[in-house]
Amino acid sequence: MKDVQNQRDDRNIAIDKVGIKDLRYPISVMDRRQGRQATVATINMYVDLPHDYKGTHMSRFVEMLHLFKPDVSLKKISEILVEMKTHLNAASAHIEIAFPYFMEKQAPRSGAMGIMDYDCRILGSSDAHDEIDLVSEVAVPISSVCPCSKEISQHGAHNQRGKVTLQTRFKRFIWMEDMIELVESCASCEVYSVLKRVDEKEVTERGFSNPKFVEDIVRDVAARLKRDDNITWFSVSAENFESIHNHSAYAQITSTNGN
Repeated sequence: MKDVQNQRDDRNIAIDKVGIKDLRYPISVMDRRQGRQATVATINMYVDLPHDYKGTHMSRFVEMLHLFKPDVSLKKISEILVEMKTHLNAASAHIEIAFPYFMEKQAPRSGAMGIMDYDCRILGSSDAHDEIDLVSEVAVPISSVCPCSKEISQHGAHNQRGKVTLQTRFKRFIWMEDMIELVESCASCEVYSVLKRVDEKEVTERGFSNPKFVEDIVRDVAARLKRDDNITWFSVSAENFESIHNHSAYAQITSTNGN
């Protein structure tokens, strides 16, 4: 049958990224406690397209992913990028894998168990020089108490839930759990899925005794990462969904090689 995609295009315009988006796919990811964790990912896959090609072969993206199912690891992602370039005659390739990651978590006083979910992503690319770039990302819900509100108020202080997004490049493998726990330790207080009355008292008082602006949170995370020789680059942002304003508070720090 006639292959229209392989026909020549005369407009002389190359395309930076062409491929598939929002493919839902079952995957298995590394789990520090259990070894493996099954989850469902939303996957984007792209390659570049030379100026003289009319189109790419969309079905090949899914076919290549199927060859590696269901294991998703940094090594496998590197292999997928190489295969994408080879089978689609591309100079560059990109893959974005977003998935919920689940962790069992104990309430701080009662010990009641609950399951927390965290939005995670792995971003991979291979350029024309076959250089592989991998970025790991976690989005962590946190609680923060406003230091200014605490200072000026006779009773209490306003607090809110927020989200910290941390992206890292690294020399050696880093667990998602390590990134999540680092962020949680830099908040006013962690967020839990199950809390008894004694736990509510604990987290309320813990947050009140540890007030932080978004600026404090990103600086505390950055200070920890700057001391980690394994981290070569990071970007950390914090967003507070303000409880007394109709807007969010936001801060971000990006650093290369701990500088």
